[in-house]
Amino acid sequence: MAVRDVTDGEFEGAVLRAELPVLVDFWAPWCGPCRLVAPLMDWAAKTYDSRLTVVKMEVDGNPATRDQYKLQGIPSLLVFRGGEVVARHEGALSQKQLQTFLDDLL
Repeated sequence: MAVRDVTDGEFEGAVLRAELPVLVDFWAPWCGPCRLVAPLMDWAAKTYDSRLTVVKMEVDGNPATRDQYKLQGIPSLLVFRGGEVVARHEGALSQKQLQTFLDDLL
């Protein structure tokens, strides 16, 4: 499954009402660490295909969601299950760290 970009207007349907857990990568194009994490989102989408949905949200263009979840730094990775945040990680991480983060939740 491919990583999908979502907006403030799509967030509720794509994330909060999703049947599967959803990993949301909050990012910005000017953020160096965000560019390092981006390929890992593709990896996670392929690796956890039937167990996890992966989406990205650009924070500057979607301030309502960014502010609602009180994001202080990016990249920020939030995992939602049943409309609730069940885990969050702020900052860049390696593939191994992401795998551990996700394996602990799924």
